[in-house]
Amino acid sequence: MDQTFVSNGLKLSCHFGRPPGDVQAGPGVILCHGFPLASLDAERSGGTFPQLMDRMASTLACVTMTFNFRGCGQSEGDFSLQGWVDDLRNAISHLISDSGCDGVVLVGANTGGSIAVCVAADDPRVTAVGLLSPRADFDDWADHPRRFLEHAREVGAIHDPRFPPSVDEWTREFRRFRPVAAARRFAPRPMLVMHGDEDDSVPVTDARQLANAHGSAELSLLHGAGHRLRHDPRAVAILLGWLDRMRSMQTHPSAEFR
Repeated sequence: MDQTFVSNGLKLSCHFGRPPGDVQAGPGVILCHGFPLASLDAERSGGTFPQLMDRMASTLACVTMTFNFRGCGQSEGDFSLQGWVDDLRNAISHLISDSGCDGVVLVGANTGGSIAVCVAADDPRVTAVGLLSPRADFDDWADHPRRFLEHAREVGAIHDPRFPPSVDEWTREFRRFRPVAAARRFAPRPMLVMHGDEDDSVPVTDARQLANAHGSAELSLLHGAGHRLRHDPRAVAILLGWLDRMRSMQTHPSAEFR
């Protein structure tokens, strides 16, 4: 079911997945897309995620949600890292208020995963995070801000030629949010990290850094897998199994210690 919600005055597009039967107790699930690549521009970001959300809702008997960050899909606005962090915080509020679910599990692909752990670290409503091919930092963007700004315009994540008002402030956000430090703060809440060992966009060492910082994260390195784990059946199977466990742990807390 397609909807919209408001984040900092911007209308963002979202999709809700609902099970065919009753919703079972436990947290809802939010899936965050990554930053658009040159071959997949901002207008199509997360385009296949609604189908995955519908499958998750049916399999897990819970309410699921995916949305387009500002500047992507049919959502208004222009990309900034602080803006995307705000969008996810508002998405959490929207899912809880719309569905009445007891907390949320965040799942994020690539940049979406890195933002998910940054938000989750300081939000007690998040019960667990699952990261697919996450980046450990945004330093490469911060090191070459003008080049990255031009890239963001080329892929369509920034539409307004006057944006950002201050390139310096826009750039500072790339060092303000530190996924590795966030993973450390998020512990001991559960975290899953998945990465393909043939990912040519984000090195496997980023996944190891995040898992090590957390201290007790589940780390799954998929042999022969590339950057887009969403399209790898093994990754989807691991993710669905993990989500089922996370929801069961919240419904039956003693399951955590079995």
